Amino acid sequence: MLVPVLLFLLGLVLLIKGGDWFVDGATGMAHRFHLPELLIGATVVSIGTTLPEVMVSAQAAMAGNSGIAYGNAVGSVICNTSLIAALTIAIRPSDTNVKTLRLPTAAFFIAALFYLIVSYTTGRFERWHGILLLAGFAAYIGLTVWQMKKHPEVSEPEPDSPESQQEKEKTLVMEIVMLVVGAAAIAFGANLLVDNGTKIAEALGVPASVIGLTMVALGTSLPELVTAITALVKGHSDLSLGNIIGANLFNLVLVSGTAITIRPFSIPAEKMLGSVNATLAVDLPVMMAVMLILCVPALLHGKLKRWQGILLLCIYVGFTAFQFFS
Repeated sequence: MLVPVLLFLLGLVLLIKGGDWFVDGATGMAHRFHLPELLIGATVVSIGTTLPEVMVSAQAAMAGNSGIAYGNAVGSVICNTSLIAALTIAIRPSDTNVKTLRLPTAAFFIAALFYLIVSYTTGRFERWHGILLLAGFAAYIGLTVWQMKKHPEVSEPEPDSPESQQEKEKTLVMEIVMLVVGAAAIAFGANLLVDNGTKIAEALGVPASVIGLTMVALGTSLPELVTAITALVKGHSDLSLGNIIGANLFNLVLVSGTAITIRPFSIPAEKMLGSVNATLAVDLPVMMAVMLILCVPALLHGKLKRWQGILLLCIYVGFTAFQFFS
């Protein structure tokens, strides 16, 4: 049991560091070839930061482990919302930019509705479902780039800024090495995570989907958690809610879409609540509930309240306890 736990933790470290290296290398190369800043942010960085989840679910799908492939996507949405966003709101509530929130919020709930319809009607995701989800991801990226061109909010780094100086110090070879090593670390880390997460689940006597919904989801969301804590420490209480919602959207359309396209699967039915599949009775309703609690007040009032953060944290604790102790 000790060896799988250590290898599982090693996989987490490789995922986190590999993601950092991949994003740094890809962003540096994009800047070097003078790609627009908005294009880099909306594509290279957003996809790079989602690579850990993509690789974990892809590896799980190829291994035929639908429990982790499904649990990682849905669990990451719940973790991002009811732990990461909730912590920042509970500690330091802030105003929100309703205009920038509308697109990712609408896109998420459209994707979530599709996800729920398939889950509750057929209980199985076919390859065409995955292709459709990936098409939705491409459409969202296109809309984001168009919106950023129409309403630019982020300027290029100043010539003498720390970001600019750091880019100048990196050579093309360094950026390529970071890109390749980062991608390799993500792939190897994902493999360790899936293999040993499955072993841990078997040793604990819990379904693989539980490990995916909790341990794997939390592990692949650690970069977002670190970012949120760093922002709080530095006094940036207005951490963009759009980033969290965007990450949740990517978990449904990119992470799930990739896994389903590689290998179609049925929703897990290993854990039951009475005579009802816990996936349908608990996991998916909780995912929708936490997103509604987070987004509706923000859209209506343009503010995040402390009660939202506290309520979401309570839901996360209850959800995790249910997964392991029921």
